[in-house]
Amino acid sequence: MTTTLKSKLRNDLNAAIKERDELRSSTLRLTLAAITEEEVRGKEKRELSDDEVLKVITKEAKKRREAADAFAQGGRAESAEREKAEGEVLAAYLPKQMSDEDLEAIVAQAVEEAKAAGAEGPRAMGAVMKIVNPKVAGQAEGGRVAAAVKKLLAG
Repeated sequence: MTTTLKSKLRNDLNAAIKERDELRSSTLRLTLAAITEEEVRGKEKRELSDDEVLKVITKEAKKRREAADAFAQGGRAESAEREKAEGEVLAAYLPKQMSDEDLEAIVAQAVEEAKAAGAEGPRAMGAVMKIVNPKVAGQAEGGRVAAAVKKLLAG
C-alpha cells in the first residue's frame, strides 16, 4: 500500500514532535487540522484524495505568505519571519513551482488557441485561463498565471 500525503504529514508530525522541532510540529498540526476541517465540511465526512490534500496545503502556504507580507508591512519582523519559516515547511510538500519561462510558453500557446477560437483582447482572459489552469495546476499560483495572461493579452 502506498502512503498517502496525509499519512506522510502525520508521520512527519510525529517525527517533529520526537525531535522537539516546535516550528515543524506546530505547522504540520495546523495543516492537518485544516485537512480534517475540509474532510468534515459538507453533509458527509470523507477522506480527501492526495490532490485535494495538496490544494489544502497550497492554501495554507498562501495564507503564510500573505500573513508574512502583512506582518512585514506592519513592522513586526519577528512574526513575519515565523510565517515565512512556516511557509517553507509547507513548501516541502508542494510540487516544484513552474519557472516564469515555462509558464509564459504555456500561456502564449493558450492565447493562440483562444484567438483561433475567436476570443480577442481583454475579454479573452477567461477563455485563456480555462485553457491554462489545468496545464499548470499546482505548479503555478493563480496570481502568477493571471499576470502572465494579462501581460500577453495586452502585448
